[in-house]
Amino acid sequence: MTTEPQPSTLRKPSVVDRSSPILRTENLTKKYGSHTALDNLNITIHRGEVFGYIGPNGSGKTTTFRILCGLLDPTSGRAIVADKDVTGNKDLIKQVVGYLPDNFGVYPTLRVWEYLDFFAAAYRIPKKQRAERIDKCLNIANSYEFRDKLMGALSRGMKQRVGIAKTLIHDPQVIILDEPAATIDPRARIQMRQLLRELADLGKAVLVSSHILPELADVCDTVGILSSGKLIAAGPVRQIMHTVQQKRAMSITLLKNADKAQELIGAGPGTWELVHRDGLTLRYEVQADEKELASVLYNLSKNGIPVVNFAEVPADLEDVFMSLTH
Repeated sequence: MTTEPQPSTLRKPSVVDRSSPILRTENLTKKYGSHTALDNLNITIHRGEVFGYIGPNGSGKTTTFRILCGLLDPTSGRAIVADKDVTGNKDLIKQVVGYLPDNFGVYPTLRVWEYLDFFAAAYRIPKKQRAERIDKCLNIANSYEFRDKLMGALSRGMKQRVGIAKTLIHDPQVIILDEPAATIDPRARIQMRQLLRELADLGKAVLVSSHILPELADVCDTVGILSSGKLIAAGPVRQIMHTVQQKRAMSITLLKNADKAQELIGAGPGTWELVHRDGLTLRYEVQADEKELASVLYNLSKNGIPVVNFAEVPADLEDVFMSLTH
């Protein structure tokens, strides 16, 4: 590895410049013989952004990641990171990109700080700076308490957090995490979500793939949905959900008179299909615009039906994924 030492920043900037992308791909394509693993991928990611990459196994997610960090050459198209073409600037890419694969090697007989020191040396970080850099990365990854533990004694969740610290050791501008929450417990997944947001707040661009789709909706700013090597949807999470959702889901909670409310709702403007009733809470699939929704709510109130809650239920990212990849 021929990277040069970088300044030890790893602190939250006062302002994150989101005006220009830190990463973009242009018709990025990878073929293995007659098989197209990645087909004309176009994505754009900015600093301070968490981008969720969604797709089934074999859809091209890991292929994308390996190209972006300089481990794999594309067949055609290109990837630009920090204004440099990945293919022709692999030494620079190793400086600005940090990559944590879904399975990464550990040295079980090394203590955590020794493990990180090994990688700090590989990135040519001066020995005098390593201890401070290691402690900063462990603190960011919420894993300082493991500093003196043996790598072989750590749980899967602990190893993932140390893996994040390793990925941060050279202070990359772009962080790529391949299925970081796939096999860890629910508590560790909550901590992982918090960590992703903290990394974005540091001004990093974070790319994360996951099969745990509802959790991506909570943490990501934007998502890309990949199927058989093709990007079939990309954009802000709420926009993707709204675009795909054909019917609106409405939840209505009443104080009384649920039967009368059903009659009024069914006779109102728009198309209302009752999909679930739990006491005084009614759940509908609806085809109606804002004016028609307001009219139904007005009719309920005018007819003396006390409404506690009248709200649209957001689409679930998992439903969107299944709809697009069906």
